[in-house]
Amino acid sequence: MEEILLVPVPKTFDRTNTTCALPPSLESELADYTIGAMNPSGVKARIDTGVLKDNQAYRLNVNPQGLTLVAGGKPGLFYGFMTLRQLVRQADQAGRIPCIHIEDRPELQTRGVMLDISRDRVPTMETLKSLINLWAELKINQVQLYTEHTFAYPDHETVWEAASPIDPEEAEQLDRYCSDRAIELVPCQNSFGHMERWLKHARYSHLAEATGSFVDPWGGVRHQATTLNPLDPGSLNLLRDLYDKLLPHFSSNMINVGADEPFELGQGRSREACEQRGVGRVYLEFMLKIHEALSRRGKIMQFYGDIILHHPELIDELPRDIIALNWGYEAEHPFATESRVFARADLRYYVCPGTSAWNTLGGRWRNARQNILSAAREGRSAGASGLLLTDWGDNGHWQQLPVSYPGYLLAAASSWNPDAAADLDIPACLSRHVFRDESGYAARAVITLGNLYDDGIVRLRNAGVLAVLLLLDLQPYHVEQLTRFRGYDFSREQSGIADALSLLENADIRSDDADLLYQELRFTADLMAHAARLGKQRFATSGLTTQEIPVSARRDLAEELESLVERYKQLWPKRSRPGGLADSVARMLALRASYLSE
Repeated sequence: MEEILLVPVPKTFDRTNTTCALPPSLESELADYTIGAMNPSGVKARIDTGVLKDNQAYRLNVNPQGLTLVAGGKPGLFYGFMTLRQLVRQADQAGRIPCIHIEDRPELQTRGVMLDISRDRVPTMETLKSLINLWAELKINQVQLYTEHTFAYPDHETVWEAASPIDPEEAEQLDRYCSDRAIELVPCQNSFGHMERWLKHARYSHLAEATGSFVDPWGGVRHQATTLNPLDPGSLNLLRDLYDKLLPHFSSNMINVGADEPFELGQGRSREACEQRGVGRVYLEFMLKIHEALSRRGKIMQFYGDIILHHPELIDELPRDIIALNWGYEAEHPFATESRVFARADLRYYVCPGTSAWNTLGGRWRNARQNILSAAREGRSAGASGLLLTDWGDNGHWQQLPVSYPGYLLAAASSWNPDAAADLDIPACLSRHVFRDESGYAARAVITLGNLYDDGIVRLRNAGVLAVLLLLDLQPYHVEQLTRFRGYDFSREQSGIADALSLLENADIRSDDADLLYQELRFTADLMAHAARLGKQRFATSGLTTQEIPVSARRDLAEELESLVERYKQLWPKRSRPGGLADSVARMLALRASYLSE
């Protein structure tokens, strides 16, 4: 029998040469298993807190006499059945699996995924439930749906009416769906920065920090306010109203208020206060007000720790019941140093790596791998209470869902059993447990595309060169970095894309969404190929502009992009709601317009 692949890798796994015959109905029963369901056929399962003290721990025995599962609590029982689900999936043609003994428990008590549903994709309920099923099998036990404006708040329809938001009934349905699968669905509402979807409307614009244009951290000039004015009582009143309308629909006792990247803080209405008391002090005072509002509502506050890390002298003033989210998305991010800051302050915190899928087309797999492994390793060493993998959708959420799958698997494996995660064959696990592709070619295509960012041109933070080339006219931050590589011909990228397409054409995907997975990966490769052709043309010009490209080449690019846009529109509703599509596509149409400009 071939190698058994389990994600996460159990702490103890002993396999014998004997096999066990499985009940015929076991696979289908495990596919639908939820907490509180009857034990699947042929499995003797029980909770025994005297044997196992950790309620997430379990012991699984498979022998010729049958299957036995003992757990420390309901979560552990569920995780034992998830491991059994993966074992059953690998049964031989006679319906037999090896006799094994597993003893297992997690290293990090909280293992989460945050999915961006605000830039610009809001997944359908079918998509969300499918992802929750996947995450549950991977023993993820916390999920957050990152929200700026995509919850259907009563009396705030102007903000979300075109966004196809999650409504209160859907939130409650998702909350129950998660609970049935040992997952806590934590509500999320950014509450300081990243509020541009609110502040652009006349009803809320008076609450903005910015009074005009401002300079962002990358040197760009912005004209749309993004940050609430922390000195205006109306800002806190708005947040209190949002919390009162959001929190009753979730059973969690926590909420993530974000509060990262208040770009213009100190450049607008709070300028004088920041000059007198310091930006960090003004920030902290507003955070303490948010904390008080949530404490009155019986909730524990999560917040992103990027600002407070720049003002470590204030960290001891944070309430002890707060949870800091220490995020960083590059392979070399200093999780060790930053984790010690929170640990010394005796604060609970999560380490937060990323999938490295956003601002790319095919991902940045090598970067994601090192980023996730480092976060788990350093977080475990410094006493982090959890790991929260982030999966963002900046600049239109152009990346297709399969680009994030390797990150999901590795984060689950790393947060459960960091010592074994580095040696886990993620493409093989992706093939077996997600794509159901015995050839392994589809997963290899994903990894091939995901490594094309590492191309010898320049490594960009939080972005891949091919995606940046498509967005360069809208966001010219990277022009100076790219100019140094004028003349690069993108032959390596084109060769890699061709290799990925060849793999994909010979794959044998058998998952329930096999045809859609193929379409998404094919589109990803074709859009990357378009970006490479554009890059070759751009890098042959003096200023990297599309206007300098010969007219005939621009017309060809415009025709090709038009076809890609139509395919993108056709793929969108298969996993995402209609709201956000126009905003996402607008960036592609702006590029096409630049091809056709005189």
